[in-house]
Amino acid sequence: MIPAPAFLSNPERFMVFSRWAAPLFGGLAVLLAASGLWLGFTAPEDYQQGDTVRVMFIHVPAAWLSMFAYVCLGVASFLSLVFRHALADAAAKSAAPLGAGFTALALITGSLWGRPMWGTWWVWDARLTSVLVLFLFYLAYMALRTALDDEAKAARACAILALVGLVNLPVVHWSVTWWNSLHQGVTVFARGGPKMAPVFLAPLLLMVLAYMAAFGSLWLVRIRGEVWRRRADAALSRLARI
Repeated sequence: MIPAPAFLSNPERFMVFSRWAAPLFGGLAVLLAASGLWLGFTAPEDYQQGDTVRVMFIHVPAAWLSMFAYVCLGVASFLSLVFRHALADAAAKSAAPLGAGFTALALITGSLWGRPMWGTWWVWDARLTSVLVLFLFYLAYMALRTALDDEAKAARACAILALVGLVNLPVVHWSVTWWNSLHQGVTVFARGGPKMAPVFLAPLLLMVLAYMAAFGSLWLVRIRGEVWRRRADAALSRLARI
């Protein structure tokens, strides 16, 4: 077995870091979200979309975080599979419900935004379908975790599933470019600069940072809980053998 790097083999160091980092990220998320929402909901109406453009400040960050959370899940799963370290597996397990939540929020707010813009709640185009597939990967990961009682087997099987799901991320990202879609194309990171007015771009970026800070805080809290759970299970197992 390949030896694990020091940062993966020292849960105590992680627990010390996460003890102060989780509330720090949480407080930062609240401040950023308050600023982003205030700027977003005091901005003028869009000349085409009217007030419905404000859904963007909830929907777009959720969509970005749905992919970012899966990248975190995939990286943690890879490290767990290669180094067989419990902390990486705990990080992967803890990321899945958060990613599923962000993806569900992206799908719901996307439907709310799509109804007045497209005249329908849902279309089976490449972007929407690939995001739905991403959500199903999250659900499959969590279901597989629940179905397997053996912790080691569950870690290996779920890590493989998570790595397979990474194939879907380029499809989600490039789907609007590769296929015809009702979905809006690249706007923020377009060639030549953002295609969005600063009055909308500023609150959008603040909300993205708020979502990332919230994810970081919740992820650290969930990993801490998973570490404590595993320690408690290990202690109970030792007591049972006495």
